[in-house]
Amino acid sequence: MTTTAAVIIAHPDDETLWSGGLMLEHPDWDWFVLSLCRANDQDRAPRFKRVLNYLGAKGDMCDLDDGPDQDPLDLELIRNSIMSKLPRFTYDLIVTHGPSGEYTRHRRHEECSAAVVSLWTDGRIKTSQMKLFAYQDKSGSVLPQVSANADEQYKLSAKTFASKYHIITDIYGFEKQSWEARATPTTEGFYRCEKPSDLIAHGQPPQIGNVL
Repeated sequence: MTTTAAVIIAHPDDETLWSGGLMLEHPDWDWFVLSLCRANDQDRAPRFKRVLNYLGAKGDMCDLDDGPDQDPLDLELIRNSIMSKLPRFTYDLIVTHGPSGEYTRHRRHEECSAAVVSLWTDGRIKTSQMKLFAYQDKSGSVLPQVSANADEQYKLSAKTFASKYHIITDIYGFEKQSWEARATPTTEGFYRCEKPSDLIAHGQPPQIGNVL
């Protein structure tokens, strides 16, 4: 049977930055990618669709607020947005942001993580395994790198990384000197959870509804 996998992320490009290698190395899986922001972004939305085609994945987008002030979003709004877009509610694998995001700091990444985790713990979505992105940037002093306590670390092959970098620079269109291009990890890391109770070891579930 084909492995079903959902990648639920805050922004178009997060799927590639933090788990693009995983997706590229499993082209036979049935991938669905959901971005919570930028559905009406006339630049990023079309690029996201081209990325999905390149990855052989299906996907959709929400248009939750992503303004520069990063005002907190209501957790139930995020949860309902996710449920309204997922084509199914049971997967072999769900991939999403870590509890603290991948760098210092982006509220939407943290909120996305909290929402996905709470849907799993509530039983509204089901999965045999959840992977949370496991990266840190030492309070912004370095580019994001795999966390030392990640359960899984994958050094990407030169071919896989070249494809991942191609997505970031050529399809998403980030300049080679941009933060996104420089931050594109050559090694991907994940916290692995087989059941909701495993999340506690990785800082989840956080104080649901009170994401800072």
